[in-house]
Amino acid sequence: MDDCIFCKIVSGQAPGYRVLQDEATVAFLDRAPATPGHTLVVPRNHARDVWDLPEDEHVHVARMVHRVALLLRTALTPDGLSITHATGAAAGQDVFHFHTHVIPRWPGDGLRPKWVSQRATEEDLAAIQARIQAAR
Repeated sequence: MDDCIFCKIVSGQAPGYRVLQDEATVAFLDRAPATPGHTLVVPRNHARDVWDLPEDEHVHVARMVHRVALLLRTALTPDGLSITHATGAAAGQDVFHFHTHVIPRWPGDGLRPKWVSQRATEEDLAAIQARIQAAR
């Protein structure tokens, strides 16, 4: 896509601090990192979000996420790691080229969970399960 910044980074038309790449994916440092080493993993082929991404390409992204996680552990020795993705503006996606965030974590790094959980009732869980099963 002509106006996609991630496509431009993948093609070399825009600068990116690449940390790993293969025939299907590119991993590069986020320009607005949540923590040092915050890396994005993207498929080389443009896909808007997880609903647009073919399953076989998602497999390649997942493999690269794992490789990046191991590399960051060796290079930066974080105490933990957050791996996250958002599909759609309602979920917080702001660049519409599928990407996964790999974020090194340390105590006191200031990052907080994106949600506050509340225990669901058995009835609510059963109702949602029924809706999902009906959609299969």
